[in-house]
Amino acid sequence: MDKWIMHLDMDAFFAAVEQRDHPEYRGRPLVVGARPGGRGVVSTCSYEARRYGIRSAMPISEACRRCPDAIYLRPDMARYTEASRRVMAVLDEVSPLVEQVSVNEAYLDISGLERLFGSPARIGRLTKRKVFEAVGLTCSVGIGPNRLIAKLASDYRKPDGITLVAPDAVQAFLDPMPVANLRGVGPVTLGLLQRLGIRTVAQLRALPLELLQAHLGERGGSHLHAQARGRGSDRIEAAGQRQSVSKETTFGQDVSDIHVLKNCLRQLASDVGHTLRREGLRGRVATFKVRLPVRRCRSQRPAGVAPTRSISGPIWP
Repeated sequence: MDKWIMHLDMDAFFAAVEQRDHPEYRGRPLVVGARPGGRGVVSTCSYEARRYGIRSAMPISEACRRCPDAIYLRPDMARYTEASRRVMAVLDEVSPLVEQVSVNEAYLDISGLERLFGSPARIGRLTKRKVFEAVGLTCSVGIGPNRLIAKLASDYRKPDGITLVAPDAVQAFLDPMPVANLRGVGPVTLGLLQRLGIRTVAQLRALPLELLQAHLGERGGSHLHAQARGRGSDRIEAAGQRQSVSKETTFGQDVSDIHVLKNCLRQLASDVGHTLRREGLRGRVATFKVRLPVRRCRSQRPAGVAPTRSISGPIWP
């Protein structure tokens, strides 16, 4: 029996919920995230906003510069969570093996469901239709022999697309793809690969494993070597125990008052503790993330982006 993994990704999820609920926003650039004029980043944006080069995680000041006339909204997580809950309920009706990886995406193992629903492609179309009927939103679906290919396939024809990659078509699907599409290829790795003359997966696949490991380390080189050949996990794990709890805040301006910082940290810790107690969980490691002033490390980051440092340590009894 062939293994078939499906990845479902809601299209511009937060922005799509806002446009669904507010007809006057439809067809207009819309950004969900921090308030204009303040700090913070874009959470997500509509496809109309993406035409201006706006993208997730972009500083809100840069988004405003690119499209000052866009609609800027703060996230309404209660509504997004409710829509997500209904989407996941639909997926549970399709397959007994569903792994939700974020509020707007999930992997499904649809192997062996042909007798119930038909071919993998038909299952994908059926799922898209059922999701739209449940929440009035579009999604993109990718289907392949493992998680890597399913994820890349769901990105292939966004928005509202469906792409199936059969096992014998994996290499033809991957080879012309930019290496930037592969998992774990950030700006630093991409720059290194480009200096080696590598821009496509086909070019990456031609490099010996030893050369990749020499430049990227044993683990990083092996990871890219496997991806270039379409190898990935086909394991889907149903919902399990929560792995982490976090809470953060962004100040409107730089704060150096130690009393203000201590009070903020105390409140954040209290919020995390409340969640842990409510869910009956205990932590083992605490991580503190601090964004430093923009003037530091200027040559090592994009303009306007402050470096972030994380400090982790055990939680003592």
